[in-house]
Amino acid sequence: MSETQRSGCPINLTLEALGDRWSLIVIRDLMFGNRRHFRELLNNSEEGIASNILADRLKRLTEGGFITRADDPSHKQKAIYSLTEKAIQLVPLLAAMGAWGRRHLPATRTLSVRAEILEEGGPALWADFMAELREAHLGIPRPGTGPKASDQMRDAYLAALAEED
Repeated sequence: MSETQRSGCPINLTLEALGDRWSLIVIRDLMFGNRRHFRELLNNSEEGIASNILADRLKRLTEGGFITRADDPSHKQKAIYSLTEKAIQLVPLLAAMGAWGRRHLPATRTLSVRAEILEEGGPALWADFMAELREAHLGIPRPGTGPKASDQMRDAYLAALAEED
């Protein structure tokens, strides 16, 4: 019996495909933090991911078709990780999770402001952000020339950070 036939439920299948919280954190950091190298993901992890766990999740996410790994042309010993379309289409799910978390869990302003921007921007902003991700990770030119969703999120984050100081 295949995995699809065994679990059947789309929610279960999604959870099985993503694995665990570390997988979502790696996707989040690739997506929202533009961390594309192993060292960036390791050294800039707010959660303090261990190197062996990071290596395992990168391998799993690659095998699962969520990310790709390619040699970095700027450095022989580095690899660059990119989101696939499959991962980019998680933006609405991550936006909904962030909105839920902001409402129901204690979170600092700086760590929740991007979720707030995504929630308020809704599907139109999600589509803009996904177009940016496609450009950065898949090489598909972003349509339009308007303000970038990532700039809105970055500016809101920096403003919240300045308020904190």
